[in-house]
Amino acid sequence: MRIRFSKMHGLGNDFMVIDGVTQDITLTREQVRAWGDRHFGVGFDQLLLVQPPESPDVAFRYRIYNADGDEVEQCGNGARCFAAFVRRQGLTANSVIPVQTSGGRLELTVLADGQVRVNMGVPRLALDEVPFRASAPGQAGRQTVALAGGRTVTLTPVSMGNPHGVLLVDEPPSDELLADLGPQLEQHEAFPARANIGFLQVLDASSGRLRVYERGVGETLACGSGACAALVAARLHGVMGATVTLHLNGGDIGLSWAGAGEPVYMTGPATFVYDGEINQEA
Repeated sequence: MRIRFSKMHGLGNDFMVIDGVTQDITLTREQVRAWGDRHFGVGFDQLLLVQPPESPDVAFRYRIYNADGDEVEQCGNGARCFAAFVRRQGLTANSVIPVQTSGGRLELTVLADGQVRVNMGVPRLALDEVPFRASAPGQAGRQTVALAGGRTVTLTPVSMGNPHGVLLVDEPPSDELLADLGPQLEQHEAFPARANIGFLQVLDASSGRLRVYERGVGETLACGSGACAALVAARLHGVMGATVTLHLNGGDIGLSWAGAGEPVYMTGPATFVYDGEINQEA
């Protein structure tokens, strides 16, 4: 069976997007891994699957698979691409699109300039909701994680529907830093569901540089939910304001968060690359 798909990206975070509303799609972990291979498959950071809604308060179900084949709860850049995709495919003409993910309900708004604004929901900071296992009591927003060789790092655990650990750094996040701490922290026992690890350099109250080592993928050019988590961590530390621009390797993303109990909003582009077909048995 031939499966139609689109290749898209949000600031370089790239996706294979499949319409599972008009096509009968059954995915396996092995299939996702094969398609995600950048040499022998389509190549992507995540695969996004559009499905019919399971409740009357949403327009679609939105499923996300990392390139390693694991299904995950949330993807902010993917959410923007999802909104642009369902409108381009004629699955909806609405500019406001509520969707259900395994990490919770999202509301996507396609703006007049083509950018997409996503209500990413209220961040969860309770450690058991991230989830994060603290080895010792920590201050609000600050937890210490022990690494091999007696080293420790301080980070902020945040859930944006998926788990994040955010480190504030003084210098631009380097390749060496991500290669060293990214894999260690992503799979650290403190994060029982693994985590996306963000490295944020605050430039001023309204801007910063961010790199993210994503769970099951490695570093990506951009991570929307990671950017949201980074803003939350920065505000908890009192070093950024409510509306910011974060500079990612793939481009800039706009964010706002009014504070505790309020949702994080993210605005950015969604770009089509090409449409294609692939054999489902491939």
